[in-house]
Amino acid sequence: MNLSRIGHRLLGLAVAGAALAGGGAAFAELGQPKPWEMTLQESASPVMDNIIWFHNFLLVLITVITLFVLALLIIAIVKFNAKSNPVPSRTTHNTLIEVAWTLIPVLILVGIAVPSFRLLFLQLDLPKADLTVKATGKQWYWSYSYPDHGKFEFDSLMAQDKKPRLLAVDNEMVVPVNKVVRIQTTGADVIHAFAVPAFGIKIDSIPGRLNETWFKATKTGMFYGQCSELCGKDHAFMPIAVRVVSDQEFAAWIETAKKKYATNPGNTFASAGAAAH
Repeated sequence: MNLSRIGHRLLGLAVAGAALAGGGAAFAELGQPKPWEMTLQESASPVMDNIIWFHNFLLVLITVITLFVLALLIIAIVKFNAKSNPVPSRTTHNTLIEVAWTLIPVLILVGIAVPSFRLLFLQLDLPKADLTVKATGKQWYWSYSYPDHGKFEFDSLMAQDKKPRLLAVDNEMVVPVNKVVRIQTTGADVIHAFAVPAFGIKIDSIPGRLNETWFKATKTGMFYGQCSELCGKDHAFMPIAVRVVSDQEFAAWIETAKKKYATNPGNTFASAGAAAH
């Protein structure tokens, strides 16, 4: 194969790659994974803002440390080999260096601990909630209820004929934008985990125990997550879909949901679908 053909083939691969990336960007939306994504999902909550900041801070810090250690190794290899130093140094102690290599790592760890504990406190200290949603993990779908808005409950199963694939559901969890949402979660059978990356939440749903977390969605739209605990054969097929809407749209949805689900709390058609699934 001559150089001209190789050049044309490489050019074709580059164009195809650019088209694939461009096509991925076209159908990728906020709140779901994107093709060729190497970073965390775009934030849609204050907690996730802090998670991204902390991640980037640690990435810079560990990069600086790695480059510093690499520089020391190169200096040691080049400057202190047998050829450069036929008569090796007999130095055994250096007080300044010994204090530095003890004190500097301690200061680095303290510098990591302070924002780490601040983020942990932000995640675990639930503010006053505007809305409570109970999410119950079942084999293998989610059930949602809104204890503040009446006695209704509905099931949420993965939809085979909707996009995005493996993330779309038949009945989404709906919440208002810019409101503190308290998530209460438990498991009906085995341990599940409720996780939505764009909101920075991930918490186990354990049978016989009620765990709590929270988020405040700052953007409207659809946001997807999945069960993040190995819960059985259909673990990969119980997505979480959260639709964030305006206050007016949420109030209208609540009224519709009360009528649609109140007389059928178990959402029997969904339960039947789960059994078939």
